[in-house]
Amino acid sequence: MPVRKITRPRRLVLLAAALLALAPAALAAVPPSLPSPEGGLNILVVGLDTRKGVTDQEKEKYRLGGKECDCTDVMMLVHVSAGNDRVSVVGLPRDSLTEFPDGHRDRRTGEVHEAHAAKLNGAWAEGGPSFVVRTVETMTGTTVHRYLEIDFRRFMDSVNRFEGGVPICTTEPLNDPVTGIDLAPGTKRVDGGEALQYVRSRRADGQMDFGRIRKQQKFVVNTLQEVRSDLLHDPAKLWALASTLRGTATVNRGLSTTELLILAMRLRHLTPDRTEFAIVPVRGFNPTVDGVGSSVGWNVEQAAEVFEALRADKPLPPAGPTPSSEIPQAEYRPAGGSSFVCA
Repeated sequence: MPVRKITRPRRLVLLAAALLALAPAALAAVPPSLPSPEGGLNILVVGLDTRKGVTDQEKEKYRLGGKECDCTDVMMLVHVSAGNDRVSVVGLPRDSLTEFPDGHRDRRTGEVHEAHAAKLNGAWAEGGPSFVVRTVETMTGTTVHRYLEIDFRRFMDSVNRFEGGVPICTTEPLNDPVTGIDLAPGTKRVDGGEALQYVRSRRADGQMDFGRIRKQQKFVVNTLQEVRSDLLHDPAKLWALASTLRGTATVNRGLSTTELLILAMRLRHLTPDRTEFAIVPVRGFNPTVDGVGSSVGWNVEQAAEVFEALRADKPLPPAGPTPSSEIPQAEYRPAGGSSFVCA
């Protein structure tokens, strides 16, 4: 009988199955399989401002000693096309003004609240991951199929899974006295701590939170490049990265480690030119709201076009001929992932 050759993707599935077989309890805590909706897969990725598990030495070295807000300072809605041949990423500014619904319970106090204005990044602290998902679905009119949250500890540990780190690049000097990042023009490979300084920086280039979102998107592109070049051929390393990134918390609609591996397989041929990134169209700063403070308001009409494109499984709409925002840094400018790749 001829010996059947086991392909690389099949090896990945077999490895995942074997490892999960060693921990059957984990199977009950995660969704059984990654969905394949006809209109594409939507994943909400959030970054938590929490220092749980970070050492005092790391806090000092990487300027992490500030008070944590237990909020989601990074929010990306990731759309994977039904054909797995395009990925669109829309950044949602943390200070986006929203309204939490009447009758929701504050998980911190147990109090039931009436409807009230709030910033988007406060949803996690007030209601947890499921509340974040519902809030984003309401604001975008778009179904979130899976959710992934990453804190400081998991972010640093995940970056450190790459031998030599992940490259970041800049055409201008970047110096942020708050996060401590200090980069000369060019490309540099960084470990987890310095990568965290980079993706947290919003004062180095005068672009505020909008510049920080673009840095985060650039980092995503270059990290995916490292996955393709360094990890896809090594199932054990890929499993280690996925399990580190995923963590152990049980979250409704949360991506499991196995699903991350399945997603990696689906997108294994995806190149940066088949990815696109944008920040949701922002109109400008809102008048100060009692109990909320300063916030940004979306350009409702243009934002609706963006999320309509995602729901229709189409590419992001191009930028219009006229300014989309009163804030120059917040101009809606979709960019292809190939423009973010470090040389």
